[in-house]
Amino acid sequence: MFKKKRFIFVLASILLVLGACNKVKTKDVDKTITEGKWRVSHFSEDGVDETYHFSGYEFTFSDNGNVQAVGQSGTINGTWSTTEDSSNDDSSSDVDLILNFPATNDFDELSDDWDVLSQSKDKIELQDISGGDGSIDKLTFERI
Repeated sequence: MFKKKRFIFVLASILLVLGACNKVKTKDVDKTITEGKWRVSHFSEDGVDETYHFSGYEFTFSDNGNVQAVGQSGTINGTWSTTEDSSNDDSSSDVDLILNFPATNDFDELSDDWDVLSQSKDKIELQDISGGDGSIDKLTFERI
């Protein structure tokens, strides 16, 4: 009986350590997103792919919280920030990427508090689950 409890304790400890290693942190997202230019490689609302709205735009995230999207149709300015979300009300993510763009164009669809699902040096995957109807929006930035 003692060996079984010890085995379960060791296994649980290993899983806890492995889970902590993959946890997204605000400082990591901040550092990654401010390095280089990004593009929207995927955007969907309620399962409908609407990536084409952002085709050809290059996003630059500045350290001062400004984000600029430059494309053939012009320049769109907005703001960004990250925050720790301990409420976990709509996903298992503890980090939110908050985007704000003007409500005068398609970019307002990006204005939200996005849960950071995963982050690497070249890709940031985000999701938002609507509190109203439970619909799921997905957004992925990839480094250019």
